[in-house]
Amino acid sequence: MRYLIDSSAWIEYLEGSSIGEEVHRVLESKEEVFILALNIAEVISKMKRKGKNYQVAYESMIKNSKVVEVTPKIAMEAGLLHSEIKPKNSSFSLADALIIKSAESISAKIITKDHHFKDFKESIILSK
Repeated sequence: MRYLIDSSAWIEYLEGSSIGEEVHRVLESKEEVFILALNIAEVISKMKRKGKNYQVAYESMIKNSKVVEVTPKIAMEAGLLHSEIKPKNSSFSLADALIIKSAESISAKIITKDHHFKDFKESIILSK
């Protein structure tokens, strides 16, 4: 199985929360784990704003995952998806669309805490 771990799930893992335990299990399982460069930026920003050690977070993400390249085709598909969903769901971001289309491109499940992914078959929503 392949997994793309979303920023929200990485943050839970890095903070050692009970929700983050599921991410830990995936990382320990030796399944293929992926991340977007965009997710790295989001996690680093969050960790820095919380006064956490962002360098440790960066090293953990890089060590435990492979970075998915957002190709022009993925970008186009994400733009189309965003244009379709945004009018119905104002909280749906272009970053969300990029994550969904990137996961589809590598046949991966998205591990996330964010419930706005709930309508996408690629998603595994973490909860307490």
